[in-house]
Order: sequence, then C-alpha cells, then structure tokens
Amino acid sequence: MPRNITVGLDGSPESLAAADWAAREALLRDAPLRLVHAWQWRPYLYAPLAGVSVPSPLSDPRHDWVERLPRETAARLAECHPGLSISTDRVAEQPVTALLAAAEDADFLVLGSRGLSGVTGFLVGSVALSVLARTERPVVLVRAGGHVANGHPKNDVVLGLGLENPDDSVIAFAFRAASCRVANLNVVHGWNPPPPAYGYGSAFDLELSAELGAQVRRKLADVLQPWREKFPGVEVSEQAVIGSAGSHLVEASRDAALVVVGRRNHHTPVGTHIGPVTQAVLHHAAAPVAVIPHD
Repeated sequence: MPRNITVGLDGSPESLAAADWAAREALLRDAPLRLVHAWQWRPYLYAPLAGVSVPSPLSDPRHDWVERLPRETAARLAECHPGLSISTDRVAEQPVTALLAAAEDADFLVLGSRGLSGVTGFLVGSVALSVLARTERPVVLVRAGGHVANGHPKNDVVLGLGLENPDDSVIAFAFRAASCRVANLNVVHGWNPPPPAYGYGSAFDLELSAELGAQVRRKLADVLQPWREKFPGVEVSEQAVIGSAGSHLVEASRDAALVVVGRRNHHTPVGTHIGPVTQAVLHHAAAPVAVIPHD
C-alpha cells in the first residue's frame, strides 16, 4: 500500500487549515492525500416516552454533517489543487484511536492545533497531544491563521538537532522537506558550557568555552556532512547556540515554512513524555511544527 499524507479532519478552522497545508505538501512530495474524519455516536441517555418516536441515528442532523464534511473538504481541495489524488475515510472510532491507526499507513499525520488568542503560538489540544505522545509516526501540527504558506518567500526549513545520539529519521525528514521546497535548511543546536572554574569571566573559562564551542561546531558539521552529500541541492546553515535550543528555534520559526524537532519514544504506560525543547516549539513557534519520534 503506497504511503500518503493523512489529515485528521473534525471541521474546526484548525483542522481545515491543516488540510490546506497538507494538500500543498502532498503536491510538493507527489504523494496522495487522505482525509480522515473520526466520529462515534453517543447512545441516548433517556428512555423514550410511550407514543413518542425517537429519531434514529440516520435521521440525526449530525449524521448529515459527518457525511458532508470529508466530501465537501475533498471537493474544495480538488478544485484548488487539480491533479491532487484525494481519498476520504469516515471512521466510527474515538478520535485518538482512529488517528493513531491512520498514522500507521501514512508518511506523516497532519493535525490542527488551536492558536493562543492574541499570541503567536500553539495551544496543543488534548487529542493532538495524545496522538503526538503515543504514535511512532511523524506528526505535523498546523494552526489556523498561522504561517503556512509553502510558496512564500519565507520558505526555509528549521531543524532542531541534538548531538547526543542524533537520529537519522529526524535529519532525513528535515532534509527532504527542504529539498522538495528547493529551500534552505537552518540547523540549530543548543549547548551549555561548564560553569566558571575560577570566577566569572576568567581568561581560562573564556578559552575553555571557545574551545568547547569549536568542538561542538565540528561535531555538528560532521553529523551533517553525509546528509549534505546526499542532498547536494539543499543549502545548509548551522548554528551552535549557547543555552536551550527551544527559544532559538522559536525565533527562527518566524522566517520558516516548517520547524522539525525530534521526540524520543518512551515505552511507559502513562504521561505525554514530550521534552522541554519540543514543548517550547509546539507552544510558541510561528510555523507548522513536525515532530519526529525516534528511539
């Protein structure tokens, strides 16, 4: 079964923005687009009175909406993007369950995320957060009214990269995203020098920090070199910044089409287990955010 780009659709402005973004991304990657709408009827909580008929689910107005939403969204996207292959699925499951299953057959899953009122950034909903924490497939979060234009001048891809056991799947996603856009890739790595040994600002500490910084930059260049060779058309810039990468990635997102970060898989029964850098980017980035789970 060929891979696709899958969107979780619930009719909200955020999910419709996610569908628009995913349609453009599917064209860039020459991939089919799949729209998935999860729904589950709730049983009536009352007994019908004698002589009073109770509407069946098929006559419920919500049923018409469930039927129309994916069909009308697909028609609108097809009109905007001729030639795009679009399929729709209506799944009678709880949203988290349905989306986790849908992600398994996708290159990646695209979900809407609620924007903070008056503030640039994401407020990740419970469904998106649950899926993000549990899936082993990449997830892209898009908010309504956000920075989502693939063809605009602000087209660069930003990658947040850790150097302790860097994962190939995270790097590959970022390079492929930049390659299909014919865009630059800005790689950001955050590191912390050791605390001062002989008082703040001593010559020894400055020399040590400078040497450690040079080592970090060399290691970053070494990690990226094979990927530069694999994607020679991608122009790469590297930043080894002091401190957590989160704030630097948020700043870089203002001029980006996409921010790519990793999330280490934690095989435990409870908790969301999303690291502090990824949390910061999810809540404050101005661009769509791709989260790539890895071991």
